[in-house]
Amino acid sequence: MAITVRADVIDGVQPPDVTNAIWPKLQSIRASLEPAYRIEIGGAIEESEKGNASIFVLFPVMVIAMLTLLMFQLQSLSRLVLVFLTAPLGIIGASLGLNVANQPFGFVALLGLIALAGMIMRNAVILVDQIESDVGLGMRRRDAIVEATVRRARPVVLTALAAILAMIPLSRSAFWGPMAITIMGGLFVATFLTLLFLPSLYALWYRKRLEERGAGRDEMSIGSERATPSAPAPLAVAAE
Repeated sequence: MAITVRADVIDGVQPPDVTNAIWPKLQSIRASLEPAYRIEIGGAIEESEKGNASIFVLFPVMVIAMLTLLMFQLQSLSRLVLVFLTAPLGIIGASLGLNVANQPFGFVALLGLIALAGMIMRNAVILVDQIESDVGLGMRRRDAIVEATVRRARPVVLTALAAILAMIPLSRSAFWGPMAITIMGGLFVATFLTLLFLPSLYALWYRKRLEERGAGRDEMSIGSERATPSAPAPLAVAAE
């Protein structure tokens, strides 16, 4: 036999907050129950816990697959670490957005946070790849950090703004609203933090190699010309 108790909450209060406030007060009742009797939490919190458990089972596989793809793209362990360190930047804006919108952090918001980490690392990959490309063209690493950040700032910001605006209609949904707000708030703050934090971290990481230059196109072309044997000069034949 099961007895289900249901209740609604007043406006401005989230169900998880009410449950967390009531659950400790039921401790004396739970302790006095006869064997085989128990009190369990149901509803949205129960479903959220089930969803979180399913995510945590696949989370290690997801991280390994993500790191593998980043390694193929960046071809460097140090650059992989730099990009991966930008993923937590979304937590700042996501928490601010959820608090301002008065939305709970549940299963749907967790999905948004995972998607947000991928968006942030994508912007970091674009920026790091541009820096390495400029260094490969013969630019000093110090100058490449500044030039690549300035050059990539506009497309990164516009891409983030497009994603944020696309989430506005979804933010009004009762179910998907926390996910949309998590992505909107996290991406807004993390985009600007990435443009400031990543170049600084990159310069700190390569502080001993800031003055080095890569092999530019001109140097590579000269080197290839020197390596190529010259063709023998044609013999002049005098006409009689």
